[in-house]
Amino acid sequence: MSSTDLSRRRFCAGACHAASGIALASVVSACKGGDSPTSPNNPGVTLGVSQGRFTNGNVDVTVAGTALNNVGGAVLVESVAGVFLVSRTADTTFSAIDAVCSHQSCTVTNADGDVYVCPCHGSRYDRTGRVVKGPAMASLRRFNTSFTNGVVTIAL
Repeated sequence: MSSTDLSRRRFCAGACHAASGIALASVVSACKGGDSPTSPNNPGVTLGVSQGRFTNGNVDVTVAGTALNNVGGAVLVESVAGVFLVSRTADTTFSAIDAVCSHQSCTVTNADGDVYVCPCHGSRYDRTGRVVKGPAMASLRRFNTSFTNGVVTIAL
């Protein structure tokens, strides 16, 4: 099997993952009937969405014009390679984690302070992807990041 086959498979898997996440987010958004959740199981606000560019096996995200401009800011990044939660942890450092809840694969779209909140069943994760409240039991996958010229690169 050549590296081209693996890259093609990774790309196709990522594209399917992203399309499923976007479709699920649309359904959840339509069902909840409002801009932000209000039930006790679903506190927080909906994160802003940024588009990621899949290039050379990585996802690039432009910081300008997003919540990532400020330390503590966070966004949901959609790309053909997947859906990610990215937060700015310091002037030049960022955290990137998988945005698919480990409980039942809903896309995590909300935040309550420094905690990400799944809109489906209320699982909560810290900015490193560690579960702080279930029903999810497994942490979200973490990705290495780098930051150059106003662009965060998520290494896949």
